[in-house]
Amino acid sequence: MDSEPPAAGIDVSKPHPARRYDYWLGGKNNFPADRASADVVAEAFPTIRLAALENRSFLRRAVDYLAEAGVRQFLDIGTGLPTAGNVHEIAQSIAPESRVVYVDNDPIVLLHARELLDSSPEGATAYLDADVRDPADILRKLDESRMLDLDRPVALMLVAIMHFITDDASPYELVRTLCDALPSGSYLVMSHATSDHMSAEELADTNAANQRSGVPFRLRTTEEFARFFTGLDLVSPGVGSVMAWRPGEWRPHPRPEAVAMLGAVARIP
Repeated sequence: MDSEPPAAGIDVSKPHPARRYDYWLGGKNNFPADRASADVVAEAFPTIRLAALENRSFLRRAVDYLAEAGVRQFLDIGTGLPTAGNVHEIAQSIAPESRVVYVDNDPIVLLHARELLDSSPEGATAYLDADVRDPADILRKLDESRMLDLDRPVALMLVAIMHFITDDASPYELVRTLCDALPSGSYLVMSHATSDHMSAEELADTNAANQRSGVPFRLRTTEEFARFFTGLDLVSPGVGSVMAWRPGEWRPHPRPEAVAMLGAVARIP
């Protein structure tokens, strides 16, 4: 399906992670630059669409688990374009009073934010235009919005976002700053692309494809991913493939190397 015409002020000549992810999920809010970038990645990693779908399934299961555990506030950074099973839809289906704040820095996501703001009458949703690379700005805008009560637990969602943060941007410090701003009893939910199953040659090919794609990207090993959770209390089963995190009903799973996505949920003490 053809994408909708770009709105004024949106640069569609450069690929954007949110629109590229939308393309992999079968959406229509993407443009030629996004599709070209996505196809370059798919040449090196042909199962990328499967990885995107499994990552989305992990998000749904994590939100379901936290809502059932009593969490009523969610901060979803790197929201991306609306698709089936947004955080507020999952959380409010279990607890209608849930409050969700979405954060992204893509103008086209902002244009579609109305779909993210379709809250239940008992709950609330909001959208903040901010960048994960500037946690101080996120926290300031969050405070100004008064949407979340930071004296009560919050689920910090960093799903498929931190692999766009390269080492020079201090990814571990960014996550720590956000976690430190949340009260005890909050949670960190993360997923991240991994190089665990790649040979040296495959990793070199994938890194070269990512560089050609025009979107900064940093694959991390299980050990590197686990560092994000230092000092936190991991929820069973801990760090592993997104497919293995509380998978629920049995179904034939793809090979972990075909998905190459790590996921984990941890409680902030």
